[in-house]
Amino acid sequence: MNATIISIGDEILIGQVLNTNAAYIAEKLNSVGIEAARILTVGDDEVEILNAFKENYSRYDIIIVTGGLGPTQDDVTRSAVCKFFDLKLLSSNEVRINVEEFLKKRNRKWSDAAENQTLFPAGAKVIRNKYGTAAGEFFESDNKYFIVLPGVPYEMESMMEDFVIPFFLEIKMNRYILHRTLMTTGIAESELAGRLGNLDNILQGAKLAFLPSPTGVRLRITISGTGKNQCENKIQTIESHIREKANKFIYGVDEESLEEALGRILVERKLTIAIAESCTGGMIAHKITNVPGSSRYFERAIVAYSNQSKINQLHVPKELIEKHGAVSKEVAEAMAFGIRQDAGTDIGISTTGIAGPTGGTGEKPVGLVWTGYSDANETIAQKFNFGDGRLRIKERASQAAMDFVRRKILKIE
Repeated sequence: MNATIISIGDEILIGQVLNTNAAYIAEKLNSVGIEAARILTVGDDEVEILNAFKENYSRYDIIIVTGGLGPTQDDVTRSAVCKFFDLKLLSSNEVRINVEEFLKKRNRKWSDAAENQTLFPAGAKVIRNKYGTAAGEFFESDNKYFIVLPGVPYEMESMMEDFVIPFFLEIKMNRYILHRTLMTTGIAESELAGRLGNLDNILQGAKLAFLPSPTGVRLRITISGTGKNQCENKIQTIESHIREKANKFIYGVDEESLEEALGRILVERKLTIAIAESCTGGMIAHKITNVPGSSRYFERAIVAYSNQSKINQLHVPKELIEKHGAVSKEVAEAMAFGIRQDAGTDIGISTTGIAGPTGGTGEKPVGLVWTGYSDANETIAQKFNFGDGRLRIKERASQAAMDFVRRKILKIE
């Protein structure tokens, strides 16, 4: 079975609200073996909504609609549904009871808006809304399913969890769609594709998607079939082949972030870390401390932005800065060594660079970043050029510094 997801709302079309509902619904459908073949966004216009219904109803087994079920004049989904199925909009006692209970819990009075919310397409099945007044609508005919849910995310998610997904599990889809995502960093998309080569003989019907971002490339493997074990074994075979070609760039699986992967490694090795940041402005410390339990390995961070702060707080020799400049291999190494010594940790890392948009020269352009690493055995630095874009440079430099540590601990060149 395949599905289309129709999101309704002008706020999505004008970019005021991100369409997180469609992503959530697609993921949940995948979990029960249903592929979301299409995602469509329509404004609060009854004609456009009806056109979307007509266009998709004959093509897909399942249509899930979100948005436009409220009591205000721009909420026209219910009337469009009634016109599409040629149904009357009548007051529903079942919906009324739910609205009364909802208002009573919140000590709110009955109103015209509440009365409006009791109106429901005759003949549809009610999907109870635990967190609001807009009931969901369920239609089933000739092995087709038409489901209408509120646009408020937590209301929609509750209905998906409590009704929609259990319904499709109960009718035993006997089909599986499995995904596995390999998280990579430190390699460009084109170079990664070249390293993996032609994968047709390995994939054999499975899909491999390259999903680049400023900090790395996600490799998403997708396979569908009727046997779960068979699908899992096939994904494992494809993953093993990819790891043979590019394992040193892979730091995690599925949605694991680099800071989570690094934290796991530091805990396993019983290592502690401290950070000296200049151009990244505390971003590395922010990322690392986003991970629960980071206090087990993270000791401190210092944002030494000015030259004087590098001298005062990290004990970088003034002569070093005067001779090589603040953005240099020598200063990056001195910063990493200084923070490690000062904090008494196993590892110290640092960043110093030119985030722009001004301040670059021919010798040291915008985007130049040095990341330093220091442990009891060595103090070294790596040079990067991350191009333009101040925030993108900070993001890439933070990722590179954390990956630098990961590689050093795992002894990856």
